[in-house]
Amino acid sequence: MLQHALLAHDVVRNLGGRRVLDGVGLTAAPGHRIGLIGENGAGKSTLLRVLAGVDRPDAGSVSRPADLGFLHQELPHEPGATVAAVLDDALREAREDLAELDRLGAEIARVPESDPGHADLLDAYGRRLELAQNRESWDADRRAALVLDGLGLGALGHDRTLGSLSGGQRGRLALAALLVRRPSALLLDEPTNHLDDGGAAFLEEQLRALPGTVVLASHDRAFLDAVCTDLIDLDPAVDGPVRYGGNYSAYLGERRTERARWERRYAEEQQDLAQLRHSAGVTAHLVAPDRGPRDHEKMGYGHRAGRVQNQVSRRVRNATRRLEELERAQVPEPPRPLRFAVEALAAGAGDGLAADAGLLAAGAGAREDRRPLVSLRDVRVPGRLALDALEVAADDRLLVTGGNGTGKSTLLAVLAGHLAARGTVHRRPGLTVGLLTQDTVFDRPDRTVRDTYLLALGPARAERVPLASLGLLHPADLDKPVGRISVGQRRRLALALLVADPPRLLLLDEPTNHLSPRLCDELEEALGTGPGAIVLASHDRWLRRRWQGRELRLVPAGAPRYCTAAQSPVSMVM
Repeated sequence: MLQHALLAHDVVRNLGGRRVLDGVGLTAAPGHRIGLIGENGAGKSTLLRVLAGVDRPDAGSVSRPADLGFLHQELPHEPGATVAAVLDDALREAREDLAELDRLGAEIARVPESDPGHADLLDAYGRRLELAQNRESWDADRRAALVLDGLGLGALGHDRTLGSLSGGQRGRLALAALLVRRPSALLLDEPTNHLDDGGAAFLEEQLRALPGTVVLASHDRAFLDAVCTDLIDLDPAVDGPVRYGGNYSAYLGERRTERARWERRYAEEQQDLAQLRHSAGVTAHLVAPDRGPRDHEKMGYGHRAGRVQNQVSRRVRNATRRLEELERAQVPEPPRPLRFAVEALAAGAGDGLAADAGLLAAGAGAREDRRPLVSLRDVRVPGRLALDALEVAADDRLLVTGGNGTGKSTLLAVLAGHLAARGTVHRRPGLTVGLLTQDTVFDRPDRTVRDTYLLALGPARAERVPLASLGLLHPADLDKPVGRISVGQRRRLALALLVADPPRLLLLDEPTNHLSPRLCDELEEALGTGPGAIVLASHDRWLRRRWQGRELRLVPAGAPRYCTAAQSPVSMVM
């Protein structure tokens, strides 16, 4: 089966004057499902395009199966093409398999075994039979119907043109066409982007059943955990991209072990450096040229002075040399994980959180603190949200879930006071609220990232919580105008402002969008330790499965209203 492997050797790719891939190697054998992870810009999509042959590497080589399939952002068909035409194209190879097997079978029956060509016909039949078995060609039509249904396209008319479909429908149809084809190597770029929970679970099942090779790039941690046999971390490392065996859970375990080892090495080395600096300083003082003999040294000082001074000078040189070597090659400090800036609040932020902390420490204001930060009664936003009751306590952790269009973003906007609603909305006096929206816009796109952060927070707090310390943006991006960075980078800047100056009520709308899996994990941990109340709306399956707080599930209008065990009895639905 080696002929079906996907191989890359020392691949180099430069884009816009930047080396995106630097000597990347990859061996993907049949049965392996390899996930590519890393920050935006680490080269995941670039590597997939090079592996697919869409882009040529600047150096290195790629060997790929002839029937490789690549999930493009758009279908390789004209807008006037119909769904039926796309399916016919996806079924073409399976139908060719069956037709060729019929032809070869007839030829084998016609040619005598004694004929020299009989053995060649048997070999050709065997090769085609293997392809047909891997593609499950005999079951292709039934599989096409099953895949369309599993990806939410079962009711889609086959006479519909691609131009009449939504972007999400076209993306799912492109994915369906590849699953129907069952190529021996499959490349997928963010395949769960347009899928609901059911569609993602169906895709996971389909990929696990494939006999060939799968290489995929994804931010979906639940998907990576369910599908992958290996993970490649493309974030910069001393020895290049690192390959981890196992799924996302196994990767997390190895990363934690590596982090602990890194922190231990750094701490030990810093201790060694301190000792060497002290040693060099002490011995340098002993050999100082103007230091005369001490009282207890005067007897025999003239005889021993030269020898002692030489020994001390040698120790100074040795300590200094070791210090210089260690400083040149010292272990870098481990980056700080994302945390809400509780320390900055304690340093005297003067906002409502600090005031609350003072009241509680003094044992006063207990009755005041039990009052909800926000309470909603009979709230209505026509066509978007209907909520009978909801209270958010001062230390609440509330997860808002539900399908697209059920009102998650609308609810956050009402809680923030950005959207007027019918009914009763009561907020505590002086309540500070921060909202991370899905679409982040800054008033001054010409202002740099660094200046935007400084002016929004003020010099004192920006100094207490430096933007670079949060690890949300690359240092090279800090002096770029806000209008020239990506949507994901703008959301990271907005998140940084909330982390550096946490409000009493923090509202997060799909906060893991545009974040790498590593940052998602760190944000998830920070949510549990942050001050104040947090209300979060998310479709992230990994986050939802691990959520420790309350859950409010919204459903479309007209559906039965209910509460799950994880929900508060006041949780209502749209």
